Amino acid sequence: MNVNVQFREDGNVLKGYIEGEIDTYTAQILREELETVQIVEGRKIELDLSKVNYMDSTGLGIFVAFYKKVTRENASLKLVNLSNRLVRLFEITGLSELMSIEIDEELELK
Repeated sequence: MNVNVQFREDGNVLKGYIEGEIDTYTAQILREELETVQIVEGRKIELDLSKVNYMDSTGLGIFVAFYKKVTRENASLKLVNLSNRLVRLFEITGLSELMSIEIDEELELK
């Protein structure tokens, strides 16, 4: 499986849509895509993970590094539409206390 990332501007919010599996094999693709994001003070970035069906610790590391880069520039990052499985991964590692995470309500009901 591969990972696909697309970005769309929505006012002052940059919305990123990530699809696929994030693991050792695909992590570099995600890292490179996130490195292209221009981060300016006050910018809001939302990454939609509703179509991420698997993520390992490599993926967590990429999001932590991106989070640090965003906060260094006084911008904000929110991960949205996470499945219960991904939310649990962030909770177990304690990252849910650090990062803004929003569960996918539709997935939660299933």
